[in-house]
Parts: sequence; structure tokens; C-alpha cells
Amino acid sequence: MSKCAAIQMASGPNVKANLLEAEKLIAEAAKAGAKLVALPENFALMGNKETDKLDVKEPDGTGPIQDFLSSTAKKHSVWIVGGTMPIAGNDRKRIRAACHIYDDRGERIARYDKIHLFDVNIPGSGDVYRESDSIEAGKEALIVDTPFGRLGVAVCYDLRFPELFRGMSQKGVDILVIPAAFTAETGAAHWEVLLRARAVENLCYVIAPNQGGFHLNGRKTFGHSMIVDPWGMVLDCYKTGGGFVMAEIDLDHLEKVRTAFPVLKHRRFV
Repeated sequence: MSKCAAIQMASGPNVKANLLEAEKLIAEAAKAGAKLVALPENFALMGNKETDKLDVKEPDGTGPIQDFLSSTAKKHSVWIVGGTMPIAGNDRKRIRAACHIYDDRGERIARYDKIHLFDVNIPGSGDVYRESDSIEAGKEALIVDTPFGRLGVAVCYDLRFPELFRGMSQKGVDILVIPAAFTAETGAAHWEVLLRARAVENLCYVIAPNQGGFHLNGRKTFGHSMIVDPWGMVLDCYKTGGGFVMAEIDLDHLEKVRTAFPVLKHRRFV
């Protein structure tokens, strides 16, 4: 068994301040025994406007945010799933919302680019989001082998597309890590039920670090970062503000659940 943690933040427009907060929470989680730590979407920047991310974008492989993740993983001897950060893409007016994974030596293991972009009008609130104006969509799912199990990564709006996770399930994923910045409205309606559904239908653990609180740009995010087991039980939840949740990932328990309840072997449609 290994302890894993999901960090919750209420990030603002100052990258240095956000990184200091992230390092503090990672250090606390590591001290509590976490070996895998996941950060929320946009952990390094929640700008005053969407285009602010263009000012801090980094080329793939180098830059203050990437260097921070590498050095922090090495310093605290933890694996880090780095939420998302703005990485330069093919269009100079847009970035990739990239999630980098670092091992406990500070080596980058993998990168996932957010596939589904949040282009919606929130019912009843008047809020409008158009991520595609400033973000290029990724095209490939990510699954990576880790000491904690076979790990799949998705980001925020990806959570609403079960076919993405079924594809991962067919490749033997044990743990889903889903960094997010769910809005207060959509989070209250759907966050927990979607996370528990992804865990139940794929019989896997779900680690879900979320943004949680009031942001300087006027936005409010839902929080309730949580870890869910393969039976859909919430093992830990942190409601609002900065902090973290932690739980043990037990692959023996996972195998017992899958053996006793072999739903993944009963699929009849592809």
C-alpha cells in the first residue's frame, strides 16, 4: 500500500506566490507519508483574464514552473502529478494545458495535454467560459506505470466524457488522477457524482485535486478535493480553502474487488 495525496488550492495571478503555497502543501503531505502528490488544474496561475497564461507559458522541458515541479519532487522524494501549466503549443495565441508527471528523483516521466475544452454557458449563472480561445486541445490519453499502480490522467472537463476513461480501463488502469478547477455551480451539481461514477464503472481509485475557494479574478471554485476507492466510497474529502486529502492506494484490495465483482470482464459492446 502507498499513501497518495490530492492538493487543494485557491490559486491567484501571482505565479511565485502560488508555487510557494504549492510547495508548502506538498511538504506537508510528504511529511504525513504521501508518496504520490497531485496538484489541481491551473495550480501555478489563475489569472485576472484568460490571456494572462500566455505571458507565463513555457517551452516544453524548461521554465520556472517545470523546474519547480522537478526540484520539489526530488526534495521531498515524492512523485508529483503537476496539475496543469501553460506550455507553448503550435499557435502563439494559445497554450497547451499540460499535466507533467515527475518521479521522486525529479525526472519527468510523462506529459498529458487536456483534451476536452470547457466552452460552455453555465445555466442560471450567466457565466461564460471559452477555453478554446486560449488553449489548444490535446489528442492523446495518457497511462503510465508507477510504483503505485497503472495511472491514467485526465483534467477537469474531461471528467464528463466516460468513453475516455473506458479506453483507459481497457488498458488496465488502476488509478485515475483528475486535476480540476470545477466552478462552484457545476461542482455542487456534479463533481462528487461524476468522480464516484468514474471509480465505480472502471473499478479503480480516483484521486481528484481541485481548486477550492474565492479567487482574485472573481471566480469561485468548488473545492471538495477527494480520493475515491474502487467501490465508490469517498476515502477523504477537503471542502474549501488550501489543504490536502490523503488515503492509501491498496492494489491488493483493488484486485479483490475486481475478482469478486468482475464487471470489467462482462462488457459486450465496444
